[in-house]
Amino acid sequence: MFRGQVVAIYTAPEEGAPMESRDGVQAIAGVGLDGDRYATGAGKYGDAADDGKRAVTLIEREAVAAAAREYEIELGEHETRRNVVTEGVPLNHLVGRTFQVGDVTLRGLRLAEPCAYLEGLTRSGVRRALVHRAGLRAEILEGGTLRVGDPIEVSGS
Repeated sequence: MFRGQVVAIYTAPEEGAPMESRDGVQAIAGVGLDGDRYATGAGKYGDAADDGKRAVTLIEREAVAAAAREYEIELGEHETRRNVVTEGVPLNHLVGRTFQVGDVTLRGLRLAEPCAYLEGLTRSGVRRALVHRAGLRAEILEGGTLRVGDPIEVSGS
């Protein structure tokens, strides 16, 4: 069993817009996070074929710090363009698993590997620094409000 917490939440209203810090946000099953670019179809990679797979993205605070330290680059958590920053949960292990974030139920779909677009919005070296630790793409199975400080619980196998 893993237990961690949400330490930051970010959304952006449209493609390329700066990520905005939020204390809480509505997570809507089958749609995404209220006010986020992917919930409204205004994201860089959003299309009908995506089928909700970009509903929410998560990244580990520990991974962001390690990437910055090991590759000697400046990297703010908001610059990863992930929606939820976590602490204490190894997200790579959640692919294919259902887990609870506060009162919201998510299912890990696949790793959120970094792309050239992300590096173009930040700086050289970010893509390489985040390979295999850029977080998780998850779908929202049961909606509710995500809040900074919410527990993240993963039980069973």
